[in-house]
Amino acid sequence: MAYWFSTGESRKTKFKTWGIALMLPISPALAFSIGLSYAISVENAWAGLIMWLIFPFIFFIGLTLLLLGIFKKEKEIV
Repeated sequence: MAYWFSTGESRKTKFKTWGIALMLPISPALAFSIGLSYAISVENAWAGLIMWLIFPFIFFIGLTLLLLGIFKKEKEIV
């Protein structure tokens, strides 16, 4: 849905849209699925705690994109 909302928009709006999309729906779901898949593959339930390391990493990438979208100046074409 972030792709649909960002098509045809300015670069600032794309950064904001993808930043919010990464922070809220994508990072928890991706961290959970990677953590459980890894725990199942190594057959150790404690290995699933890797999701606690993956989530903040993806979340901060989304936060960076959101802040870029908020504070970046648009270049005016003359």
